[in-house]
Amino acid sequence: MPCRHWLPPTTAASSSCRWNTAGSAPASMVFARWRRAHSRTLEPRGHQGPQALRTPGIRRPPVRHLHRSALSSRRTWTGGLAEAMTNEDLPPALAELAGARIADLREAGVAADLLEAHAGALETLAVGSDFALDWLTRDATRLEALLAARLHDEVPARATLAADLEARLAALGDVAAPDAADGPVGRCLREFRNLQQVGIVWRDLNRVTDLEGTVGALSDLAEVLLEQSLALLHRHLAAELGEPLDAAGRPQRLVVLALGKLGARELNLSSDVDLMFAYPEPGRTADGLTSQEWFLRLGRQLIGLLDNRTAAGFVYRVDMRLRPFGESGPLVQHFDALLGYYEEQGRDWERYAMIKARPVAGDIAAGRSLLAALRPFVFRRYLDFGAIEALREMKTLIRREVRRKNLHDNVKLGEGGIREVEFIAQVFQLIHGGRDVRFQQPALRANLTQLAGAGLLPEDDVTVLDDAYVHLREVEHRLQALADEQTQRLPRDIQARARLAASVGAADWEQFSKNLEEHRQRVADLFAGLIAPVEEADNGGDDPLDIWRDLWAEPDAANTEMLTAAGFQDAESTLARLADLRAKREREVGQNLGRARLDAVMPRLLALVAEAADPDRALARTLRLVEAVLRRTAYLVLLVENPEALVQLVRLCQGSDWIAETLARHPILVDELLDPRDLYTPPDRDGLARELAEHLRAVPADDLEQQMEQLRYFKEATELRVAACELADILPIMKVSDALTWLAEVIVERVVSMAWQHTVAQYGRPRDASGEPVDEGFAVIGYGKVGGIELGWGSDLDLVFLHDLPQTGETDGEKSVVNGQFFARLGQRIIHLLTTRTHTGELYEVDMRLRPSGQAGVLVSTLEAFARYQREEAWTWEHQALVRARPLCGPERLLDAFSELRTEILGRERDRDGLRTEIVKMRKRMLAELRGLRARPAAVDLLDRTELDLKQDPGAVVDIEFMVQYFVLGWGHTHPNLLRYSDGIRTLEAAQAEGILPAAKAGLLIESYKELRAEAHRRTLQNLPARSERPELIARANDVAAVWDELMALPE
Repeated sequence: MPCRHWLPPTTAASSSCRWNTAGSAPASMVFARWRRAHSRTLEPRGHQGPQALRTPGIRRPPVRHLHRSALSSRRTWTGGLAEAMTNEDLPPALAELAGARIADLREAGVAADLLEAHAGALETLAVGSDFALDWLTRDATRLEALLAARLHDEVPARATLAADLEARLAALGDVAAPDAADGPVGRCLREFRNLQQVGIVWRDLNRVTDLEGTVGALSDLAEVLLEQSLALLHRHLAAELGEPLDAAGRPQRLVVLALGKLGARELNLSSDVDLMFAYPEPGRTADGLTSQEWFLRLGRQLIGLLDNRTAAGFVYRVDMRLRPFGESGPLVQHFDALLGYYEEQGRDWERYAMIKARPVAGDIAAGRSLLAALRPFVFRRYLDFGAIEALREMKTLIRREVRRKNLHDNVKLGEGGIREVEFIAQVFQLIHGGRDVRFQQPALRANLTQLAGAGLLPEDDVTVLDDAYVHLREVEHRLQALADEQTQRLPRDIQARARLAASVGAADWEQFSKNLEEHRQRVADLFAGLIAPVEEADNGGDDPLDIWRDLWAEPDAANTEMLTAAGFQDAESTLARLADLRAKREREVGQNLGRARLDAVMPRLLALVAEAADPDRALARTLRLVEAVLRRTAYLVLLVENPEALVQLVRLCQGSDWIAETLARHPILVDELLDPRDLYTPPDRDGLARELAEHLRAVPADDLEQQMEQLRYFKEATELRVAACELADILPIMKVSDALTWLAEVIVERVVSMAWQHTVAQYGRPRDASGEPVDEGFAVIGYGKVGGIELGWGSDLDLVFLHDLPQTGETDGEKSVVNGQFFARLGQRIIHLLTTRTHTGELYEVDMRLRPSGQAGVLVSTLEAFARYQREEAWTWEHQALVRARPLCGPERLLDAFSELRTEILGRERDRDGLRTEIVKMRKRMLAELRGLRARPAAVDLLDRTELDLKQDPGAVVDIEFMVQYFVLGWGHTHPNLLRYSDGIRTLEAAQAEGILPAAKAGLLIESYKELRAEAHRRTLQNLPARSERPELIARANDVAAVWDELMALPE
């Protein structure tokens, strides 16, 4: 049989026998003299071992091929080994150890040709695992069986493992007591486990598999053993006692949940298995035995069969302590009991444990349903920064245990060990997993990758953690491979240290320790930065927060002078507000932990508020959020853990009552305050589309409710960013409207896609004129503010729906409908998705009254019918509305056809006097209905007014919009540039460029339009009505009214 560990002389002599990230290295090193003598009997020249793992500065584990003559006796074996040694070889003590162990195999009856063909790999095995050599030595046929099954160089597929074990168990026939650990079934399971385990150890030590391959093989093995053991015991118990039945008389099966390493498919070489037993619902057997008693008996049998140690060893150490109430709790419970426990009594460490829960045996489908029901307990819907505290407390307890038991040399629990890497990954899972399903997977390394992809950790830090984790897990495997023991402690014995160093490829213990310490220190540094408590600045012993802690502890009249000195204008009201909050703290915050969180954030908040321009207003607004989260104080942890977020909270709440109200209504948005670079970066349309796609990738594609929640969150979060940019004067009014319009566009486009998929799933695809099913044919046209790219805060969406397929064509689904009905249902679905209000709000209010015939018209028109209506029936005001219309989404041909139709209609030649008369009449009607004005006052009569409705009053925004529409409809046929844009500013600029409007008047209208809209935006952000008493704005409006009188006055 070819040896998989042969290395060409040129490679062995080079530095490539060191691990590196740039290329592959052999699975073992060979003695030069023996290799030259025997290379032709092995694999052809050029064979290379598997790719080296990333561990800079570490050699691959040394594996020495031994001379044929050394097989004759233990003495000559050792002598041959010493004679052949080079500087790259094992230390003499390890060479002697390996020689002795392989000589034991020879004396046990293992064929010499097998020993010779696999000498290098066996030497590596002898150095790294007494367990493997002991097991092989006890029965000379075992090595041959292992090699025949290719377990030394191939990872068996799970199906192969299952078939092999099933055949072995079937060969036993009927067994009277299958649950006996020392009976035929127990011996069969142990022999199978040990055979596979030695194969895994062989492959791992000889670098045939990397870490993922090793833990995957170990996890597959455990699952196969659990599944088949459980199935056999279930059959036997059902034959004896009858099947356990649910209330409907259907048989039930046990659900075996794996937690810990097995749950994450990260089992190590000598892991115990953390399990939890459950069954769907209470019931009985036909003879009256309760399901609880039945499954309790089955669970005990399974544990005994696997866990009890016999002469053949054990299958797995089974740990059931992670179940509800631990060792004092029932061994098995039905689903409702489990759910009730976690809902009412579940603790933070149990959330941490359940991250990795996975059904591995029994009723897998029921197990998945159970975990789906438990998901809200594990992954909170809000950003759960309270997880940091929980993991920090757990780590504190572990570190105390480390000190008490002197476990600093423990690569799992010690500082910078495996557990700290796990904590870093899992704290992000618990924080973000409720909102992003990508963080709900149990595998640690996959979650590390997601951290980099989501921008939660720098890629370099993720690489450091991943490299360290791989190295630490491999060291853990080497420690456990030695005796098949569950240990993570570094040895103190000199020979054991030499064996460990050699098995991981280090030259000696010094080099091994150096590399290990480097990895652990990097992990410890990252852990300290991410999970360590936030430290206050060193102020020479005087903490400036102390005065605010004292104030918060006792907000009484004695603090009035201090608050006044800090800049508060109404100290009495502030003290009353704080006292009221403390009273709510006692009434509404039930746990001491929640009160401690509030006590931690309030002094920091008060100190920041005192630095604001208006402390009273800043505090009043910010306390809305605090009061809103008194029962969900994990949000307060976010503010304590992220001081910059608290700074931004105070800044934004002081600047905008609308932002303060929005954050209090949707505290989940506090997450957006974490990084000011993102908060104050203006969005662009392409970026918004990418961000929305990323948000929706975080939820299951078939979960419409969650997708809609993500859409609502995305809208609120983006509006918060835009508002922050407007407050900081990063975005002027036009750019604010651009951003809000782009946001609406990407949301509408996504909603249309979701509604299309839903409607197609119900009725099938509509057909075109040739009878072919198509995946498009529907368009959304934006009117009003969204059409004019002038969307503001709280604007609704004026929409029109069109399609261009035959009305009478039929869809291709089983429940077929005509195209017209399909598009009507599609339109209804879109409106429903956009307007449905939940506890997180709604996306947009939608106004469909601008469609042909208004509310009396069909919801979705064909393009042909829309064109006919515009040409033959539309009123002047409908053509005015068309000025601000533009396509938002749909197929290019349909959008182009609409644009061509718009140009045709707006470019018609019209009688300007008659047009002006129609527009002025419409404006008078609006003033009468909306402002109660029987007649429009002349501009000269407006000079004394002291208040202005920024939108509806004469000289305000609507006057400018009507003049723009007059220019387009009156001059569009001779000046087509007026038809290019749907927004007012660029149309006014075109009117000036075309000589229709003098530059002075155009400039006046443009600047007035911007200022009036900007003021309306500012007042909306303060939750104030769109009215102003500012003299300069009123003067602007009076100037606009004068232009109206000049341009739009009707002849007497």
